[in-house]
Amino acid sequence: MKSAYFIAIIILSFISSISAWASDPYEEYIDRYSSLAVEHQDEFGIPASITLAQGLLESAAGRSTLASKANNHFGIKCHKEWKGKSVKRNDDAPNECFRKYNTVEESFRDHSLFLRRSRYQKLFKLDVTDYQNWAKGLRECGYATDPNYAARLITIIERYSLYTYDTESGRNSEETVAFIRDMLVRTHPVRRSRGLHYVVATPGDTYASIAKEFNLKPKKLMKYNDAGKDHEIKAWEEVYLEEKLDDAPEGIASVTIGEGESLHSVAQRYGVKVKTIKDLNKKAKDEPGTVLKMR
Repeated sequence: MKSAYFIAIIILSFISSISAWASDPYEEYIDRYSSLAVEHQDEFGIPASITLAQGLLESAAGRSTLASKANNHFGIKCHKEWKGKSVKRNDDAPNECFRKYNTVEESFRDHSLFLRRSRYQKLFKLDVTDYQNWAKGLRECGYATDPNYAARLITIIERYSLYTYDTESGRNSEETVAFIRDMLVRTHPVRRSRGLHYVVATPGDTYASIAKEFNLKPKKLMKYNDAGKDHEIKAWEEVYLEEKLDDAPEGIASVTIGEGESLHSVAQRYGVKVKTIKDLNKKAKDEPGTVLKMR
């Protein structure tokens, strides 16, 4: 009887985990747009994993203001050549111009056309399955100013096994089992930026869970990350495994707090102590649109 009881508990736990997995907005986004990403890979040569990861990150799985109000899932700004509708949003600077689309499908197509510009041509010399160098190349070509942009994309791709969409065999193989396993077993590859070791948080992470994984005391991990008692970790945010630095990277003179960001998230992005930024911006408001001095 005892063995039957424990088996039942295990089955119920598995079903509960699967239910949570199915309701994950990131997973729902993948289910909805993976076929579109694959179509664009076939037409334009952009890895489906990269398209999906960028869409997930830039649009917060379709839930960002830019995605919901403008169908813009890739954070593409207007630029001089844009003749369509637009919306304003705080990003690298206050009230920047972003493209507005009639449908999400238009956003995906414009993203593919955007990457076919000469600025990104070197990426198409890479193998379509080389998602890591595609991610690094996007950052190097200037798609985003975030210094850890590539690490975020790679984390998302590996967290959700998006690389399976890059090959026909991967889409139809037994890797579906690995896909579910990756969803249920959370591990964090350690990355490095400016000499600091960190991990990229995934949905549902807490300081306690990450501290346990790396055999650290939660209070120490929270101190490293300037986190208060009730501080929640945002998905795809850096969590440092050692004390952050006292100064910003060379060349970063100022940063604008973007939509959904805070002074703390800016500090995490650049591996800088919150105190350093506050000392440089004693009267600055901790809200989107605020320009922060970094040096």
